Amino acid sequence: MPETFVARDKLGPFRSKRLVVALILIGLIFAPGALGEVTQEMVADAYLAVSVFVAATLLLFYSAERVFNFDIGEALKGSRGAQVPLAALLGATPGCGGAVVVVAAYSSGKVGFGAVVATLTATMGDAAFLLIATRPDAAVIVLPLSIGVGILSGCIVDAVNTTEFRATTRATELVPAIGKTRPQDMLFLGLALPGLAVGAAGLMQVEILSILGVDPLWLAITGTVLGLLIWATSPLKAMTSNTDSPVTRMAEETSFIAVWVIGAFLAYEYAVAFLGLDLAAWFNAIAPVLPLIAVLVGFVPGCGPQILVTTLYINGVIPFAALIGNAISNDGDALFPAIALNPRAAIAATLYSAVPALVVAYGFFFLAPGFLN
Repeated sequence: MPETFVARDKLGPFRSKRLVVALILIGLIFAPGALGEVTQEMVADAYLAVSVFVAATLLLFYSAERVFNFDIGEALKGSRGAQVPLAALLGATPGCGGAVVVVAAYSSGKVGFGAVVATLTATMGDAAFLLIATRPDAAVIVLPLSIGVGILSGCIVDAVNTTEFRATTRATELVPAIGKTRPQDMLFLGLALPGLAVGAAGLMQVEILSILGVDPLWLAITGTVLGLLIWATSPLKAMTSNTDSPVTRMAEETSFIAVWVIGAFLAYEYAVAFLGLDLAAWFNAIAPVLPLIAVLVGFVPGCGPQILVTTLYINGVIPFAALIGNAISNDGDALFPAIALNPRAAIAATLYSAVPALVVAYGFFFLAPGFLN
C-alpha cells in the first residue's frame, strides 16, 4: 500500500530545495538593471495572464465540489456505458484533478481500464490553464480534440484489452491534509481577486494603470512572492487533499503551477534577451522530429515539462502539431498517483496514448503544417 507523501527536506518551516529555488527567483525579481526588468515583466505576465485565472478556476471547481458533496467516483461506477466518455471529459478539465479522480476510481474497482486510458489521453494537465489564458483559439481545438481521441482510445482499449492491471490500494492515503484554512491562503485569495480584475481587463484590451491604488506590477510581484513562500513551505508533493478547504487547495495548487509557469517564461525570455538565441530558427532546422520529441516529453510525469512545451508553442517556436502531440501523450500530475497506485496500468496507459498522439501530431504536421501556428 502506498504511503502518505512526507517531505524529507525540511529546514524549519521550509523545504530546503524549494527554498533555494524561491530565493533565486525572488533575487532575480529584485535584481538591478535589465535582468530585474525582464524578470519583473515575465513575472507580471505569468501572474496576471495565468495564475489568477488558475486560482479562479480551481476555487470554483473545489467550491462546487464541497457545496454539492458530489462523489464523482460513485457516479462513474453507476454509469457503466458512459464511463469512458465521462472519464475523457474529466481528464480534459484544466489541471489534473479530474484525471486523478478517475485513476483513484480505477484502483477501487469503480471504472475499467479503458476509462484510465481515456482520461490520461484527454488530459493536458496544468498546461491547459496556460493555453486557455494565452491562446484560447488553440485551446478550443486542443481540448475537444483530446476528448474525442480519449474516448476513441478508451473504447478501443476496452474492446481489445484482456489484461488486469489493477492493484488493491487506497488513493486517499497518498495525500496528507493541511487542515484549517491558513492566513496565507486568505491573503493569496485577497491578492488574486484584484489580480483577476486586471487580468480580465487585459484580455479585453482595457488598460488598468492601478486598481485600489495599487500598481498592477507590484500586485503581481507581491502575489508571486507570496505564492513562492506557500510553495516553499508546502507539505504536499503536488495535489491537495479533498478534505482541505477550497481556498487552501486553490492557494496550494495555484502556487505549484505558478512556479513552473514562471520558470518556463523566464527560460524562454532569458534565452532570447541575454543569450541571443533564435530558438525558432533552431527548432525549424529539426522540424520533422519536433512532434516526436513533444510526444516523448509527454511521457515525463508532472506538468512542468508540458508547460514548457506550451510556452514554446505560445512564443511561436514549435508548431501546433507538436503541441497537440504533447497534449495527447502527457498525463500531467495524474501520472504520479497512477504510478503509485497501479504502476503497470500507468505504464500501459501511457504507451497506449502514444499511438494516437503520434498519429494526430503527424497528421497535422503533414496535412495542415501551418494550422494555428
